[in-house]
Amino acid sequence: MASMRKTVILLFAFLMACGLTRPLAVRDCSTHENPVLLEKKSKYLEQKAEKRTDAPDIIWIIVDDLGMADTDLYGEGTVHTPHLNKLADAGVRFENAYVTASVCSPSRAAMLTGRYNQRYGFEHQLHDRYLKNKLEYFFFQYLIHSQPWYVQKQDTVPAGECLASMGLPDSEITMAEVLKKYGYATGLFGKWHLTMQNIDGPNAFGFDEFYGFLNSNSLYARKGNQDIICTRNKKDWTDKYIWKDGRSGLSAIQRNGEDIAEDRYLTTAITDEAIHFIETSEQPYFALLTYNAPHTPFQATAEAYAKYADIKDPVKRTYAAMISTLDDEIGRLVDYLKSTNRFDHTLIFFISDNGGAEYTLATDNGPYKGGKITDFEGGLKVPMVMTWPAEVEPGVRFTPCVSSLDIFQTILNAVTTDVPPMDLDGVNLFPSIQTDRPVHDYLYFRKGYNHSIRSADYKLTWNTQTGDTLMYHIQIDPYENINIYGREAHAEMEAMFHAYSAWEQKLVSPRWPALIDFRYEDEDKHVYWFEN
Repeated sequence: MASMRKTVILLFAFLMACGLTRPLAVRDCSTHENPVLLEKKSKYLEQKAEKRTDAPDIIWIIVDDLGMADTDLYGEGTVHTPHLNKLADAGVRFENAYVTASVCSPSRAAMLTGRYNQRYGFEHQLHDRYLKNKLEYFFFQYLIHSQPWYVQKQDTVPAGECLASMGLPDSEITMAEVLKKYGYATGLFGKWHLTMQNIDGPNAFGFDEFYGFLNSNSLYARKGNQDIICTRNKKDWTDKYIWKDGRSGLSAIQRNGEDIAEDRYLTTAITDEAIHFIETSEQPYFALLTYNAPHTPFQATAEAYAKYADIKDPVKRTYAAMISTLDDEIGRLVDYLKSTNRFDHTLIFFISDNGGAEYTLATDNGPYKGGKITDFEGGLKVPMVMTWPAEVEPGVRFTPCVSSLDIFQTILNAVTTDVPPMDLDGVNLFPSIQTDRPVHDYLYFRKGYNHSIRSADYKLTWNTQTGDTLMYHIQIDPYENINIYGREAHAEMEAMFHAYSAWEQKLVSPRWPALIDFRYEDEDKHVYWFEN
């Protein structure tokens, strides 16, 4: 016993001598609050305004981690989604839609502001904890099996006040704030994941009503519910932490800042709450449904799980059941709109916040390379649908590249001719959807040391840390199988580098640092790294 105590004391002394247990230096994080823009925002929102006489009611559906190959919306897919297909058939199915980031919170920030999230420093995922000392780095790097996630080696970490202030700056104008100005009732139902505190939740950014949770994840149902199938995923390192979160802290279900008890299956509850909001609104309404399905944790209703008995892998089976329920709930919402004669007058957008999370082994994104976190098509290309029966012809398949940023601008143009004071990065899709003409010269992506740009024909991506540079003729090689960098299309490559450089001049540095490096290995055994 004495020998053991001596060993522990010597080990501790050694670690102290090496400085491994010394707290890491704290650095302040710039808020990147723009006082000029903040003043412009205040004046803009205070100005009286009138909307178009034919302005629609608006429903915007954002789902979580749904990949291009998870459903049969674009052909062969794991899960048949009749309701989502029917919605797409009633309007526009976008064949080449992209988000600005391949991970949840930065992507959602860009959507709700209509601006590249990198413009205001929302470049990385929100993190509620960083390393405390170098000893923690040693344990994570060498003693904990967290692959394909690797904690970054850091010498400084954000200050506590920085952690609390992470998220959407007050100077940014959200879609809800704009529509509220034009007399809309505004409600968000589901996942927020744009700020770290209750006081900075959806109600502080223009939403009259909020039902949901603030974190990246929450349980779909309480543990122990006999009608729910809970599938733990031992192959996904992040899974145990998500189950540990449960419904506590930022993962608690709340209504307008107050935690509440919830016994309904969450995907169903989100639809219930949205329908109630629409039903009781005496004004035009903007309902934002941010379903967390099919994000982890994997919990499905027993009824939906029973439909997929042919899928032997319990993780994949639960994932399919969750998507099936999501489709049913979207169908229930649309059926309600039709039964109350609201459907024709409602502008509906549907989009996923990023591609499928391959690391969960629940999805493989079909033929698309990579997945969530990566800058490959599997991470950035997403399903997207728009309907407005009163204005949009049914059955349109739009092939040019569009961005999630375009949703903001398209909704704005449907409501008003006024121009807000901030520079928007999207375009109004209405003039183009019947002509199939291009709407963007380039789409841009930056997340730490990862950089990418997409044109109509090519995609260029490079890593300033490893030196990897890839270029694909994406028009004829949509699955990124053949790297043509340095072999052809030299003029196009130079033009893309030049365009990217000009775009980057408009950006600010990230407001908070990344925490994790993500390792992706392709079929040729080449390893690529992505910052999160």
